Amino acid sequence: MSVYDYSVPTRTGEEFSLKNYEGKVILIVNTATGCGFTPHYKDLEKMYESYHERGFEIVDVPCNQFAGQTPGTDEEIHEFCQLHYKTQFPQMKKSDVNGENALPLFNYLKEQKGFEGFGIGPAALAMDVMLKKQDKNYKENPDIKWNFTKFIVNRNGEVVARFEPTADMKKVDKFVQDLL
Repeated sequence: MSVYDYSVPTRTGEEFSLKNYEGKVILIVNTATGCGFTPHYKDLEKMYESYHERGFEIVDVPCNQFAGQTPGTDEEIHEFCQLHYKTQFPQMKKSDVNGENALPLFNYLKEQKGFEGFGIGPAALAMDVMLKKQDKNYKENPDIKWNFTKFIVNRNGEVVARFEPTADMKKVDKFVQDLL
């Protein structure tokens, strides 16, 4: 199996095969419109504008599993992203990334790259404190922990990195640049 064996539903309900992005560098991210990390959209759009012509794609999967921070319909989410961040990359259908209804793509991504921690700094500490209240053993499973977890897929379809929402977006950008 590779990432190209998966598809995701578009916001209009059609299936979009990741095989369409074969040979490209792909950033796959679960997003939210009402999260402290929502400004990551600005950095994602900047990356998309800078690298799209060089073979970079973003698969944006809105998800409402984390504190209900993605309310609204798929069209409302799309309008929000265009209005506030002028996104040009498509938003997919709002979907689950954990649990029994998780998109198979996200189960595959988590199998390929498990959770390795939030790093250091105030945001990392805040995430750790919050998640320990929900599950003291949260570090021991590969589940997506919060909005804006990013997976990077190289041109061969291999999942080569996972960046938690607390990761510096400059590091994400540099990682993508190095793959292009």
